[in-house]
Amino acid sequence: MNVYLREMKAHRKSLIIWCIGMIALIGSGMGKYAGFSSSGQSMNELMAEMPKSLQAFLGIGTLDMSTATGYYGVLFLYILLLATIHAAITGATIISKEERDKTAEFLFVKPLPRKEVIGIKLLAALTQIGILSLITWISSLMIVGHYSDARVAGDIGITMLGMFILQVLYLVIGTAIASYSKKPGKAAAIATAVLLLTFILSFAIDLSEKIEGLKYFTPFKYFEAKNVMDGGGLDLVFVWISIVLIGLLGVVTLMFYDKRDLNV
Repeated sequence: MNVYLREMKAHRKSLIIWCIGMIALIGSGMGKYAGFSSSGQSMNELMAEMPKSLQAFLGIGTLDMSTATGYYGVLFLYILLLATIHAAITGATIISKEERDKTAEFLFVKPLPRKEVIGIKLLAALTQIGILSLITWISSLMIVGHYSDARVAGDIGITMLGMFILQVLYLVIGTAIASYSKKPGKAAAIATAVLLLTFILSFAIDLSEKIEGLKYFTPFKYFEAKNVMDGGGLDLVFVWISIVLIGLLGVVTLMFYDKRDLNV
């Protein structure tokens, strides 16, 4: 329990900053929707005139941009990006920071098995991404609901469920990289680079149907808002792929960290 509280306290300030940033992103994004709506312009016609590459960059799909939930679906891509970056960095740093800060010797002389310490760290990391997910969900309900006359809870709830699954996936990607890497100071950068590569791949798939089959290699294509909203739901194939990857990467984290020589 002391290790858990220690980790939560160590990441408290950064978590608050991430939560504020998420609220600001949702608030400013939906504020732009209000501006477009009041101008009388047809959002769908305006977006349809844009080049395909720009539409892919903005995350525009089959969503109705004239509605608050449709606009939120476009904004969700960037909400997801922010949440997964936080998850990847949290996963990498919560494992690597002991060696980076030269506190590994202090922590691992405690009467706890190394796997138990890592398990507690993973629990603390899960708590942190859960808090960010909860704040995102609540603020989305409040802000999108303010601009919509229709019910938004169902559409927002399903996107948040997909987002949390991907948060956990990128969290364990970060922990696995940190456990394997011999340079703990670079673990967060490597985890973020992997995330950005998968993010760029999702754009490339939108631009070219020839590489549609690569969607299984980028989690950003698993639970897109245009597919899960309006009753679409989560694709069970992608749910199971995510669960299997989370399990495998969790095992990799425990195995590699348990056997490695720590830099103290």
